[in-house]
Amino acid sequence: MLTYMNTPADIGTRIRAARRNRGLTQDQLAERVGVSRSAVAQWETGRTGQVTGNLSRIAEALDVNVEYMMSGDDKRGAAEARQGDEMALLRLYRACEPEDRQMLLRTARRLARH
Repeated sequence: MLTYMNTPADIGTRIRAARRNRGLTQDQLAERVGVSRSAVAQWETGRTGQVTGNLSRIAEALDVNVEYMMSGDDKRGAAEARQGDEMALLRLYRACEPEDRQMLLRTARRLARH
């Protein structure tokens, strides 16, 4: 069972985790929300109380719900995290040269067998 934590540091930890799960930089998240990179860095370290005023835009930019941002409880939970990992892998795959993609596929197939 998850406990409800609403401190800026707890919210900041969830923002950082969701941002990283989606393969976004602080600059990219800042652009999506319409704030500076410095604001994102402050949110992630719990050094500002302004995070709650932007929470719905942050949640939308990170494709999570506000409930998750506030409490860590998200009904979509594990499936969302898994999807975030899958999307990060897909982005990395697409960024590779064709010959590197083949190597990644071979490696993934080998790992899936074990």
